[in-house]
Order: sequence, then structure tokens, then C-alpha cells
Amino acid sequence: MQPESKQYATEIGGKSVVIETGKLAQQAGGSVTVRLGDTIVFAAATMGKEPRQGQDFFPLTIEYEERMYAGGRIPGSFFRREGRPSEDAILIARLTDRPLRPLFQQDMRNEVQVVMFSLSADVENPLDILAINAASAALMISDIPWGGPVGAVRVGRIDGKLVVNPTFAEMEDSDLDLRMAGTKDAILMVESGAKMISEEVMVEALLFGHQSMQPIIALQEKMAAEIGKPKREVQLFPLEADLVKAMKEKASAELERIHDEYTAKADNYAAIDALEDRLGEG
Repeated sequence: MQPESKQYATEIGGKSVVIETGKLAQQAGGSVTVRLGDTIVFAAATMGKEPRQGQDFFPLTIEYEERMYAGGRIPGSFFRREGRPSEDAILIARLTDRPLRPLFQQDMRNEVQVVMFSLSADVENPLDILAINAASAALMISDIPWGGPVGAVRVGRIDGKLVVNPTFAEMEDSDLDLRMAGTKDAILMVESGAKMISEEVMVEALLFGHQSMQPIIALQEKMAAEIGKPKREVQLFPLEADLVKAMKEKASAELERIHDEYTAKADNYAAIDALEDRLGEG
């Protein structure tokens, strides 16, 4: 029997983003492909049936794998395997991990794996932002308990105008490269490079980016409501209350001292900057 696939689409920055599920990795907890132009990223999320015994942390693995065939190349000569992950692949996995991990219940001990890889790369639309959205969508329709969804966008600025999800060619003319992810209500992750832009412009870009990710968040909520699996109940292993209390008592005074010291230094730096600005104006 031919598997039934479902497609969901929305627009971000005037470009169509299509999420499809039902064709690939049907035995995974949840799996999707996310498409922008001719760039396609696949993601699958799966959780172990039983908690890992003797483990004192939440075992989450997020992995991104590059595929040379996505760019129309096949490894040649004797070495036909893909080899170890490139630096870009490792960074995309880390970029995806950062907004996803805080939304899991940290007292879980069931192993969770999110695996992503590129199916097609059109050398026009970057893969990294699609990977975050694909991972979030896979988790949303899976049976894995999670506090998402998360949306992700890239914000550029070309000739003083903010642009969402710019292409590689557009990024050549951009003085801002802001990658960000968040929920409906808050920003969870920011990574940015820029060419001497003001704080006001950066704040504007953050607000613009958070607003721009709302359609992909709403789309994932719609998917979860229509085709999402019921979330499994898992056993939680919270830390002992007496241990948490003892650690707070032991570390709170030192942490407060460090905080006060840092705040004093920050105030001094701010005063020096203000003085330098006044001297420059004079």
C-alpha cells in the first residue's frame, strides 16, 4: 500500500515553505521534510521505550548529516563513503540543539534522538535554518513529550532594509547575518555576525525576526493538532530536594558575589563609554 503523505505550506518573507510528512521514516516517532525553493532537509525524531538506568542526565542526541548527492555530487575514486561530519555539519547540529534542548523535561531519562540530513541543496537557500524548523516539526508530530514548537529564521539587512531568510547571493550585500529561533512568546537562541550596526538596529532585527517566525510556528501547531501522535507518558527522575537545597546554600553566596562584581564592572564600562562619547562630541 502506498504511504499517504500530507503537505503543509506557509509563507515567510514572501517565500513558500513546505513541510511534508508520511513518505519517509514511518517507523520513527515523527519525520518530516522541509522545503524552501529546491533546498530540502529531512528530520526524524525517536524516543527510547524505557529510561536508561543509572544515568543522571537527559540523554538527547541531535545530529545533522551532509549528503554530497544533495548538491549533485557523488564521492569518487576509492573513497565512496561520505566520511566524518564537516565543521559546517557539526555547527548546524549545535545550532539546532540550542533552542530544542531547553524545551525538554530535563528529568527525563528516555533516550531521544533527532537525526537530520540534506536531501537537496539548490545553492541558493541555506540549509541551517531549515534544519531547525525540520527538527521542531518532527518533534511536534511525534509521541515525544516536548514543549515546542520552535520557529527559526535568518535576518539580513540590505541597503538598510531588513530581509528574512535571504539567499546566499543576497547575503553578499548584507551587513547583518542574524540566525535566531524561538517560541510563540520568546526568543530562545541568537547567533549573529554584523558589520558595525547600532544597538537600535539589532533590537529592530530581533523583533522583526521573532515576528517573521510566527507563521512556521503556527503551521507546526496546526500539524500537531491534525496529525500529531498522542504524547507518551514517561517516568521522571527529579533530583532530590535535599540535595538541591544543600547545593543552593553552598553556592548562592559565591554566585551573588560574582554577580555583584560583574555588575560593578559593567557599570564602570558603561560610564567610561559615556565619558568617551562626551569627549568625542566636545
